[in-house]
Amino acid sequence: MNASSGFSFNFAACGKRQITNRIVGGESALEGAWPWQVDVQIDFNGHVCGGSLISNKWVLSAAHCFPESSDKSSYVLYMGRYQLNGINNNLQSSRVKRVVVASGYVDPQEGNDVALVELESPVTWTDYVQPICLPDAGLEFTGGTPCFVTGWGHIREGAPLVGAGTLQEVEVPIIDQAECRRMYQIPSNSETVDILSDMLCAGFQDGGKDSCQGDSGGPLVCHTGNGTWVQAGIVSFGLGCAQPNRPGIYARVSSFSDFIQATVPEAQLFAHAYGVKASGTLVLTFTLASVLMLR
Repeated sequence: MNASSGFSFNFAACGKRQITNRIVGGESALEGAWPWQVDVQIDFNGHVCGGSLISNKWVLSAAHCFPESSDKSSYVLYMGRYQLNGINNNLQSSRVKRVVVASGYVDPQEGNDVALVELESPVTWTDYVQPICLPDAGLEFTGGTPCFVTGWGHIREGAPLVGAGTLQEVEVPIIDQAECRRMYQIPSNSETVDILSDMLCAGFQDGGKDSCQGDSGGPLVCHTGNGTWVQAGIVSFGLGCAQPNRPGIYARVSSFSDFIQATVPEAQLFAHAYGVKASGTLVLTFTLASVLMLR
């Protein structure tokens, strides 16, 4: 929403999109459909990762997108972007003031793949630039919950997004933790992975829809049924893209709610803002549609 809609410069209701309606197996999103999506670029290298707005001056992303968190001078973050190579009338940009990486992060496969990025220049809320809601520590996303992942990453392994580079979206269901662990122990041409408690899986056992290279740091968001979207995961890693028994692996946002709230107290937690019991389970009843790719 714009300033005339009644929002102050530094506050907007989270998880609301004013524009309603690809990744591997996905499709082009509508402009403005995912107003919290952030494009992370490096000078002279272009797009490298995604992220999500959680306040007017903080972005949530993956720690592995910022391998040298103290060296932030080359990063530029873009909000309101729709196309990597087209005209973006709603674009806002900012350099990075600082990067705060979750304690204990070493490698995505060892967990803690979360980074909080402070913008040098706060954004102005518009219909195309809005924050996403975050889950409280006790909020769970059960297996089968349909969610969306968005980004400008590869549309299949080794195949970058071409042309105008339009933001892609794909619908993928949450996969139960035990089931995901079972899938990743099935022998294949790729290695096995230990699915840790701070990780979340989404995708299909048969593959076909997933996130991929270039989607890292981007959001996996789920609908609550009352018009509000909540971010369940952060694109972290996977073995290949959209392979059978190798669903996308995300950092589980609810596992980092204390870290996020301590660093960004203005971030809006779903359980606090909407009265969902922290010990309860968020059950979504939307029908499945399609899926995307990450990393």
